[in-house]
Amino acid sequence: MKKFRGVIFDLDGTLLDTLDDLADAMNSVLQKHGFPIHAVASYKLFIGHGLRNLVKNALPDTNRDDTTIDKCLEEMKKTYSQHWANKTHIYEGIGELLDELSRMNIKLGVLSNKADNFTKLMVKHFLGKWHFEAVFGEREGMPRKPDPQGAIEISNIMRINPNEIIYVGDSGSDMLTAANAGMFGVGVLWGFRDKQELIENGAKATVSHPLEIIALMLK
Repeated sequence: MKKFRGVIFDLDGTLLDTLDDLADAMNSVLQKHGFPIHAVASYKLFIGHGLRNLVKNALPDTNRDDTTIDKCLEEMKKTYSQHWANKTHIYEGIGELLDELSRMNIKLGVLSNKADNFTKLMVKHFLGKWHFEAVFGEREGMPRKPDPQGAIEISNIMRINPNEIIYVGDSGSDMLTAANAGMFGVGVLWGFRDKQELIENGAKATVSHPLEIIALMLK
């Protein structure tokens, strides 16, 4: 008998490797303003708390006033909207995982701190072959993760109790979201953050390959 009946996924660093496109877009904006650019790997620490925070973190310490952030944020949105699919791809093993979960009649959802329009667009483009009960990004009037409201909303749409849902993500924020929502937090080790951050923030399990999640469904 299955212990879990639903899975909610984070997007960036969990289902999709979006790092290069985000880094390229932000570095392009920084370069335009004469600010130092960052190595792609540095963006692993900038991503996960919404686009505004990414922009703020990428700017030099001395240029983080609201006016500069707002201007660079608008430019980042425009640049990223034109280049979000250049290098982004599904992580190895994710397709097989989604196939197997679908075969098992597990309900699927996506909850991201990425802007809602980008989240929906990217899920449709890269993951359109699979059915998701709900796909939500950052929306007006809905607090971002680790607040549990978005996760609880998806559990209501799924008509599944939170304690029967696995929440899968790559960051401490995702693990806190799972804990706050009463879900089983699973941290992925192929994403943007390390195992220590996941464990410290309450991961109930960590996995190094997507198909390891299948075994957790039956525990």
